[in-house]
Amino acid sequence: MLIKRTRGWEVPERDATPESVYSRRHVLAAGAGLAAGAIAGDAFAQAPAGDDPTAGLYPAMRNMRYRVERELTEERIATTYNNFYEFGTSKTIWQAAQALKIRPWQVKIEGLVENPRTVDVDDIFKAMRLEERVYRFRCVEAWAMTVPWTGFPLAAFVEWCKPLSAAKYVQMETFSNPAVAPGQRATWYPWPYTEGLSIDEATNELAFIATGIYGKPVPRQHGAPLRLIAPWKYGFKSGKSLVRFVFTDKQPKTFWETLAEKEYGFWANVNPKVPHPRWSQATEELIGKNGQRVPTQIFNGYGDFVASLYTDRQNERLWA
Repeated sequence: MLIKRTRGWEVPERDATPESVYSRRHVLAAGAGLAAGAIAGDAFAQAPAGDDPTAGLYPAMRNMRYRVERELTEERIATTYNNFYEFGTSKTIWQAAQALKIRPWQVKIEGLVENPRTVDVDDIFKAMRLEERVYRFRCVEAWAMTVPWTGFPLAAFVEWCKPLSAAKYVQMETFSNPAVAPGQRATWYPWPYTEGLSIDEATNELAFIATGIYGKPVPRQHGAPLRLIAPWKYGFKSGKSLVRFVFTDKQPKTFWETLAEKEYGFWANVNPKVPHPRWSQATEELIGKNGQRVPTQIFNGYGDFVASLYTDRQNERLWA
């Protein structure tokens, strides 16, 4: 008899989030946002790739090592229910985000590297091999989804950047353009949006730079043209529309850590036993599943891949 053994990062496919609800933060206003997104999403999902010259690269081959037994979040919801504070604090910023011009797009590689330089994003595409991975996504606001990202391993990009042995962290920054991103005119936020990983996290096989989603180029509201995905961490770690990678020997101070250090730490690993100061993390809502909640898993179910990264860091604040 064939016995299927479920791995630590898998849950039954029937419990997955449909292909249509996704973002970076503030889930407490989900009801109205989802209703509006459902209407707008039909039109957006049919929009052409427009000025993205990489459209012919999609869909990419799915890597079956990275999958979860969950139904995908519905694309219509995922593309119209988004956190992107650069364009505002509501979940319905997808239309405003279309103002972001994604070509030309320059990326700076700086700090402790053999050759600091500025490169065109399309040169990065030429150097990397794209693949699709299905990952769980867990927002710090206690909601979750399941998404098929296309992109390349961050480890491959780190190798391409050729960091020096002294580099212990990689700091990532998003674009800065208040003329098209009204949220960046809010002076109380520490713009630009800055995130970071330790080098061993960045070179872990799960760490991913997303360039596409649902077999298409990643849309602006999801962080076109380059977006970090670290699925064992809360979603605010996934910086969008990246323009700068700085290799450093010092732990970077991140956007939310700078803004509210008591609520958001650097490591931000998912842990159901460590509540946010204002809500529990014990369960999560599967977006698009009529309010269904399921137990949160430590490291978002990816402990088999990443738990060993933190064995010698037990004295640090590992959980946001």
